[in-house]
Amino acid sequence: MIRQILASLVVLAGAALAWVFFAPGSTETLARVGISLPFGPEAPAQPGRPGGGGGPGMPGMGSGGGRPGGFGGRTTNVVTTAATLATINDRLTAIGEGSAVRSVTVTAPAGGELAEVLVRPGQAVTAGDVIARFDAAAEQIAYDRARLAVEDAEAALARTQGLASSSLVATTALTAAELAANNAELELRNAEVALDRRTITSPIAGTVGLLRVTPGNYVGAQTTVTTIDDTSSILIDFWVPERYAANITPGMPVTVSAVALPGRSFAGEVSAIDNRIDPASRTLQVQAEIPNPDGILRSGMSFSVALDFPGEEFPAVNPLAILWSTEGSYVWKYEDGRATRVMAEIVQRNSDGVLVRADLSPGDAIITEGILQLSEGAEVTLLDGPDGSTATADTSTTP
Repeated sequence: MIRQILASLVVLAGAALAWVFFAPGSTETLARVGISLPFGPEAPAQPGRPGGGGGPGMPGMGSGGGRPGGFGGRTTNVVTTAATLATINDRLTAIGEGSAVRSVTVTAPAGGELAEVLVRPGQAVTAGDVIARFDAAAEQIAYDRARLAVEDAEAALARTQGLASSSLVATTALTAAELAANNAELELRNAEVALDRRTITSPIAGTVGLLRVTPGNYVGAQTTVTTIDDTSSILIDFWVPERYAANITPGMPVTVSAVALPGRSFAGEVSAIDNRIDPASRTLQVQAEIPNPDGILRSGMSFSVALDFPGEEFPAVNPLAILWSTEGSYVWKYEDGRATRVMAEIVQRNSDGVLVRADLSPGDAIITEGILQLSEGAEVTLLDGPDGSTATADTSTTP
């Protein structure tokens, strides 16, 4: 029993000594309760003994002032890195799909035998150019007959008007002649429309797509003949997260790159913005217009769209500098030979730095090594890194 008690006392004494020698702030804790030890990790060195103050090549072991509440003159050796200024949320990249600024699907206005096709795929056409013609023999005959009927009705009306001026015919005869002439004119217009419908023309200027019909076949009404795309400009539809909705405006510049054209980029602007957020994806549809004078961009291509924003700026510190307390995260700042604690709320973690919301400026010296032995206002010896005396003019980066 006595041996066990003695062994326990030895273990407790060893633990107490280890706490005194190795626990940061142990001497300060004892000093606050009125216990002053004649030995310890911060006892003043005696001249002439190993570890004596003032010896060259032994920083931190001299007789200078120690940390507040400490013993002797020990200071902590530290290494610092400069705080920088980082910008986030300043660039948005999205994937979009391109379409022609104007696109028309050309269909047959009427049914019949296709007589000829006057264009080929890829050919540039202007508005009104003839694309194809149907057999129109019957419609041509009907048009010629209606034109002759109009000429005969107009001649009869002219004779009747002459006789009516001499009071040789009744007024009812003149009215009947005028009605006949008008009906003949309507028949001519009807025949002209039927004849025109035997010709298929391009409604817009653009490039002809693949032809879906061939001459000699019977083509029904509303059958697709081809497509015509006006690719003088390309419209790109893409979607952006909801948080960017308030920052995007029509006319905002954009830069796009096509997967099919690596290494090349094209400039344009936002042309249209949807009026609502998609509730399923919480995204906003945006449309950008890209000039395409050379015609190298095609409808249906996929694009990477980039937009630049002012962004938000935050101080960036070395990840090794971040510590935690009951109040939150903080860093130690080296200033005038002492360590100052600065609360630093973490905004974003990156591989090369941590963005924080803190009272820091670019160039401030942030302690990254020796941080576990520090206390507020403690004197420290700078081994390496900036001293924070002069802040750089502009050290902004974009993680």
